[in-house]
Formats: sequence, C-alpha cells, structure tokens
Amino acid sequence: MAAVDLVDADPVNADPASTDLVTVRPSTARRRGVPRWARRPVGPLVLLAAWQIAVWAGSASSDLLASPWTVVTTFGHLVGNGELPRAVAVSLRRAGTGLLLGGAIGVGLALLAGLFRLGEDLIDASVQMIRTVPFVGLIPLFIIWFGIGETPKVALVAFGVAFPLYINTYAGIRNVDIDLVEAARTVGLNRTGLIRHVILPGALPSVLVGLRFSLAISWLALIFAEQINANQGLGQLMNQAQEFQRTDIIVVCLVVYAVLGLTVDAFVRLFERVLLSWRPAFSGA
Repeated sequence: MAAVDLVDADPVNADPASTDLVTVRPSTARRRGVPRWARRPVGPLVLLAAWQIAVWAGSASSDLLASPWTVVTTFGHLVGNGELPRAVAVSLRRAGTGLLLGGAIGVGLALLAGLFRLGEDLIDASVQMIRTVPFVGLIPLFIIWFGIGETPKVALVAFGVAFPLYINTYAGIRNVDIDLVEAARTVGLNRTGLIRHVILPGALPSVLVGLRFSLAISWLALIFAEQINANQGLGQLMNQAQEFQRTDIIVVCLVVYAVLGLTVDAFVRLFERVLLSWRPAFSGA
C-alpha cells in the first residue's frame, strides 16, 4: 500500500468527536528537486553543446557535419525564403494521407479479425505473412503499379503504418478481460452493446500504442518514399543537398522530421490522457 501524507492534521490535539475532513495525499504525488519539464531538455542540450565544442576544437570536420550554429542559420534562411515551409507542407500531406489510408485499413481488418472468429480465420494468417515483407523492398513494385507520382509515396506510407495498428488493435481486442465480458452478458448487454461498452474501451490503450508506432513508421516510410523521383517535399530537399554536399541542409531536414514526429507523438499522448482518464495507471516513481 502506498504511503500517504496527512495534511492539516494534528495527531496530538485531535478531537475524536471532530468531523473535520483530513486531506490525504499519496506520497508519490509529492515532487522533489528539479521539475520534470526542466529536466527533459537537459539531454538534448548536452548533446548539442558537445557537438558544437567538437567542431570548435577540430575534432569533428565541418565539411562532414555542419556545426549546430551553421544548422541554425541555414534553418533561418530556408524558413525566410519559404523553401522549408513548402517542403514541410508537402511531406505532411503525404504522411497524413498515408496514415489515414493505412490506419483505416489496419483498424478495419483488426476489428474483423478480433471480433469474429470467421474474420480471424480469413484475415489474420494473410496479414501476418504480408507484414514480414520489408516495405522498402516494395518501392520498385509500387513504381511499376502506380508510376512515379504521388500515389506510390502515399501507398508506401499506408503499407508501413497499417500493420502496427492491426497488430495492436487485434491484440487489444483479444486481451480484454473475459470476466468483464461475462459480467456484461450477465447484465443483458447484446453483441453491439458488448462491443461498444466493453471490448472497444478495453482495447483502446493498445490501439493508441499502435497509433504511436504507426506515426513513427510513417516518417520512416516517408523518407524512403520521397526518394522516388520527388520534386517537392523534405526528401527532395535532402536529395538536392546531397548533390551539393550541404550537410547543414540535410541536418535541418532530419531535425524537422524528428520535431514533426515528436509533435504528433505529443498529440497522441494528450489523446491518451483525455480518452483514458477513466483508467489510472502507474506514471513512474
């Protein structure tokens, strides 16, 4: 049992007949030392400082890897001339479209396979077989099927994100506590009510975990997808930078990919707090 703090309570002079309420606060809720929001940036800042010092000291060649200050100035230039915002907008559209398409396919198949035994028999084996295929190896096939326009890029992202959502949604459905299911049947819930009020809420944590995996894979797939004759987007910007050996621009694009991924992951974490507020969980000691 967790230790607790009794606030505003005097154990010596307490009146046994008193009906005053005593505030009970878990000891784990107390915060000591530096707050977490101040601790989290320490690691990245230390890495940046070490990187800059290595460049100044000559340990790292600026021709092979631009210094952080050079990357910052290049970022300001690319933002100022509008080149980076245009590239980000194109890449976000591709990633978002692929995520919506692949997510709908992955979740839809998982619902069929997880809720119905017939769906599992018809779907699960095929999905488990196809998901082992590296999505990067499908690039030549997608080019043959869809050409070199936007379609193969979106298709590659969709293929990459569908399987994490399928696996986690399917596992979430099948791992719902059977006692809850039996209790719901006992109180008279029909199949639709059982799915809506018991199974889907019980599977929601796993679905959100799958969404976080899918978001990470969407950026990885996008990097490969934008190597397919892209004339717009962050991938095209990186290809041009590679031709002219502009490591500063390459690093800017990589940092933008990372920041975008971190941002969407933060949104998913926010959704988790809102949608799973009914499900308190351990948050670290």
